Amino acid sequence: MNTVTSPDGTKIAYDRAGAGPPIIFVTGAFNDRSTCAALVKLLEPKFTVITYDRRGRGDSGDTLPYAIDREAEDLEALITEVGPAYVFGYSSGARLALKATGVRKFALYEPPYEPQNTTLVQEIAALIAEGRRGDAVEAFQTKAVGLHADMVAQIRQSPYFPALEAMAHTLVYDLMLTTEQKIEPARVPALVLSGAETWPNLTETARIVAERTGGRHEIVPAGANHHIEPETVAPVLAGWFTQD
Repeated sequence: MNTVTSPDGTKIAYDRAGAGPPIIFVTGAFNDRSTCAALVKLLEPKFTVITYDRRGRGDSGDTLPYAIDREAEDLEALITEVGPAYVFGYSSGARLALKATGVRKFALYEPPYEPQNTTLVQEIAALIAEGRRGDAVEAFQTKAVGLHADMVAQIRQSPYFPALEAMAHTLVYDLMLTTEQKIEPARVPALVLSGAETWPNLTETARIVAERTGGRHEIVPAGANHHIEPETVAPVLAGWFTQD
């Protein structure tokens, strides 16, 4: 594990694997630097892959109060550390990724765009303040993700639910990102991906983000959905990041 210090003093933990041009992974809700391990393995023969714990997760710090600009500075600190990099953003992490400068190219997988969910930010923040982390996770999964209540009830009984509760406070951060209405044109080329079998709303939001960033939208085939299929996505990323 390595660390870099963000301008506000927050320590950001990251791992480095492979050799070649750097790619920084920026992941989404309930994710840490281990989330895309299988995808990293497929890319590390050609790239140096940087995976990091966004603030409030894993081994990274969490200086309060949270602000999107501060989290964007975390990513900027990583780019300064490793040099001009490709950036791969996954889910809400894709919305954060777009705020970075010093990027060679963006690849964004199913970036959400949910300006109608601003009240959910307040609801989850209130649940966290009351210490009701499990209820905050449930609210996010039912109202933001769209899972059925029966499925969420089963998840609450699963052995990995405590890990979700541990990151529950960062759901506010992800929702602030996904409900931000303004999407700026990308400073560099952007490829926006969505899975062929993902939820229809995520295909539509990928198209919106591609249009507003001036990027290109591409659908990943072979049964892909919101959960990344490494064997399908890796060659797309490698091709995009090595293309002139």
